[in-house]
Amino acid sequence: MDIKIVGPGCKNCQKLRENVETAISELGITPTVTKIEDMAEIVKTGVLKTPGLIIDDQVVVSGRVAKPKEIIQLLQKDK
Repeated sequence: MDIKIVGPGCKNCQKLRENVETAISELGITPTVTKIEDMAEIVKTGVLKTPGLIIDDQVVVSGRVAKPKEIIQLLQKDK
């Protein structure tokens, strides 16, 4: 499983990363987590509003901070 957190490093992006870490910890999984902060790379992902969350190359959240509970549901649906 590959998770990408997309955003320039703002407060909301940092909160989304914390929420992702909480979710994967609760699930007991060890996916690859990547932070994409470079603007050229952000554009390539297709995320129009940051922060964004990509799971296995699919944009699942854009323009808001998903809560750990929602992230858990997204990760379980992806299985």
